Amino acid sequence: MPRLKFDPTKFGNSDPREMPAYGIPLAAHYLRIPAATVRSWVVGRNYETGDGTKWFEPLIALPDPDRRLLSFFNLAEAHVLGALRRDHNIKLQDIRRALDFLANRYDSPHPLIDHQFETNGIAIFVNELGQMLDVSAKGQLVMRSVIEQHLQRLERENQVVARLYPFTRGEHGTSPKSVFIDARYSFGRPVLARAQVATAIVAERYKAGESILDLAEDYACPGPEIEEAIRCELRLEAA
Repeated sequence: MPRLKFDPTKFGNSDPREMPAYGIPLAAHYLRIPAATVRSWVVGRNYETGDGTKWFEPLIALPDPDRRLLSFFNLAEAHVLGALRRDHNIKLQDIRRALDFLANRYDSPHPLIDHQFETNGIAIFVNELGQMLDVSAKGQLVMRSVIEQHLQRLERENQVVARLYPFTRGEHGTSPKSVFIDARYSFGRPVLARAQVATAIVAERYKAGESILDLAEDYACPGPEIEEAIRCELRLEAA
């Protein structure tokens, strides 16, 4: 499909946001999405039907499919895609058709994080899905709210996504923006926003016996922000 063709010139330019950097389990951890789900979105999978085995084509184009590593942009795309699947339970075939619609409208390899989508395309996209699903106007408003909630976790520079504030808690409404992922910081690994130090370093110091209070004083951060950094890393160990 045309929208899944990666532009090799961008890879050659070494934009860190386009470089393969996140294995599927790691991306799944950061996004709080099952690894099998992320794998289906970026690699595809076989599935059984009454007519035999069929192939589910991936929804997100990887910079190098053979390596099966997501770029930062892929991570941001999966973050928004998660809003449709996890929070609104939109069928995958409907999402695929709507993504094709977006790609044709904006001519973008990453339509869900394209600036035009954020500024004037959400309502059109929701309407497109609404027609497929035959939902009420109220349902469309709920869907738009969910997408916008996820888009608010993306920070742009020059109209391009540069930073993702992942949800660090199951309840999105209670998840603060204490941690960010930015391809230019700590090799794209999570960073404590206020102190701009890798969350892995904070967690290692905590495991070594330093208290939340000591770490908060050292990094000039409130204790709850230190806890978010530790929570981010400890969930990875438990995965």
